[in-house]
Amino acid sequence: MRRFIAAFMGLLALPALAAEGERITVTGEIIDTWCYYSGVMGGPDSVVGSAHHTCALWCSAAGIPIGLLAEDGTVYTILKLGAQDNATGGDTALRLASHTVTADGMFYARDGINYIIVEDVLEDFGIVNLTHEDYDVVPSFAIPEPKE
Repeated sequence: MRRFIAAFMGLLALPALAAEGERITVTGEIIDTWCYYSGVMGGPDSVVGSAHHTCALWCSAAGIPIGLLAEDGTVYTILKLGAQDNATGGDTALRLASHTVTADGMFYARDGINYIIVEDVLEDFGIVNLTHEDYDVVPSFAIPEPKE
């Protein structure tokens, strides 16, 4: 019985161990985390902005986590994006791919990874990072074939 009571008391303490979030407002670009972190499509400068927009759409639609690359270089993995149930593949994520936004939400950090639950996109600046001028379209096969 003592073990049961001790285990029960331990379970009651679990909510106290949960990470507490911090409300933040951050401005940055909605990115495709797979290509950004893996380098599979090039360096970090070539997998953001207009050059990488098509691939960012494909990855989000396929369920790859999206992130928010802040102006100071911090990357936040987006766990939830506004009213959308998840942060990938939905209308909001696809509409905002490669856009620079100002977002308000709850920030969490664990094991060296930054997370944000975006409660509101305060401002959408559109695609302002015109990297296609330097990098063309990444990946190059994202350019549609002309119809005959």
